[in-house]
Amino acid sequence: MLTIQRASRASHIPSDRRLRAWASAALPGNCDVTVRYVASAEARRLNRQFRGKDYATNVLSFPYDHAPRGKVAGDIVICAPVVAREAREQGKSVEAHHAHLLVHGLLHLQGHGHERESDARRMERREREVLAKFGFPDPY
Repeated sequence: MLTIQRASRASHIPSDRRLRAWASAALPGNCDVTVRYVASAEARRLNRQFRGKDYATNVLSFPYDHAPRGKVAGDIVICAPVVAREAREQGKSVEAHHAHLLVHGLLHLQGHGHERESDARRMERREREVLAKFGFPDPY
């Protein structure tokens, strides 16, 4: 199950249909995930509260500790204004950046990380595979 919440009124947030397609490509069948699009104030508050960093970040992942074995469960928070700003700064389409950050967050819920170089390479390879299915270029 994928629940999509829109706490941001940004017009560039992709349709539920697109978000579900990208998520389906990145997730196993058994999941319980909420994706919440927010404005900068909420993203900043959550980043400060949970990571100790006082700025709005692009994506936050909150895996559920109590998820049954084999089930991906958690919350993804994506800051719409940060996505748009980063896409402009990086010369990417906003849609491609939305897709990348959603996939990135979903991979974190599945236990992927990027603290170690080998883990980062593995995670980035998986991101590229999923995004290529939709014709998006390498985000790196």
